[in-house]
Amino acid sequence: MLELRPVCECCGRALPNGDPDARICSFECTFCATCAERLGPCPNCGGDLVLRPTRPAGALARHPAGARVVRAAHPGCAPG
Repeated sequence: MLELRPVCECCGRALPNGDPDARICSFECTFCATCAERLGPCPNCGGDLVLRPTRPAGALARHPAGARVVRAAHPGCAPG
């Protein structure tokens, strides 16, 4: 099950389910499109950042979004 995180792990921007600016890497680190462009590959694990899929409402109700942030700040990104 995809671990949907509701905020960018770099700047803290809110990224609700279905946000077209949400990006994830192969290990589900979550970033906004602005930070993803600035960072290139994921600074946490080196994975490629791609569009985060939207989860169906039923799946989101059974497994709510997690608030865990892997890393609060990344080089070149301003904290939000």
